[in-house]
This record gives sequence, C-alpha cells and structure tokens, in this order.
Amino acid sequence: MFLREIITEEITEGVVSIYGKSGDKTVRKYRCTSGSRKGRIVAQPSTCTAPRNVKASRTLKTTKRQKGSAMTVKTKRTKRSNPKSIKLKLHNVGRRSGRRKTKGKRI
Repeated sequence: MFLREIITEEITEGVVSIYGKSGDKTVRKYRCTSGSRKGRIVAQPSTCTAPRNVKASRTLKTTKRQKGSAMTVKTKRTKRSNPKSIKLKLHNVGRRSGRRKTKGKRI
C-alpha cells in the first residue's frame, strides 16, 4: 500500500489514477469514472464531484464549436510526434482495464 492510496482513500470512489502531462513534466492525474465529469482527466479527485461552473462550460462549448476540428488536428499531431506524449502512452498501457490482450495470429 502506498502513501497516496491512504491519503486519497476517501475521495477515490469515482476516479482511476493515471499519468498525464503538465507542462513539460509527467505527473499523476485522475480519470473520473462517475458524475458529470465522467471520462475527463483532472488533477485532483475532488474535482470530479465539484459543482459545475456554468460560465466556463458555455465558453468551452463555444470554443469547441468554432475551433473543434483545428484542436483535434493539433492534438493528434502532438500525440503522434511528441516524444513525451509517446512515452506517456506507454506509461498508461498497463492501467487500462477491461481490455483483452490479443495474441498474434497462430499458424
């Protein structure tokens, strides 16, 4: 048992810990598994159950309507070519649950 598991034991009901990027560093983040932020990656587990900021959510919806496709293209390019993003993907492979490991085609 790790110290971080003891400290965040009460809050971790609706989260799964993963690794994420924060600036130039790889840090521990959390993926919300329930609530209004289900599927979102957040820095603190308490964010998953926090009340919504209506103004911020409306602004994000407007931005995504205007620049959504450009954001998608830039994100895909970064994840494909940035060495930090590629390394981060490898860190999180073992944390994916519910995925079956496939074997190569047998002859």
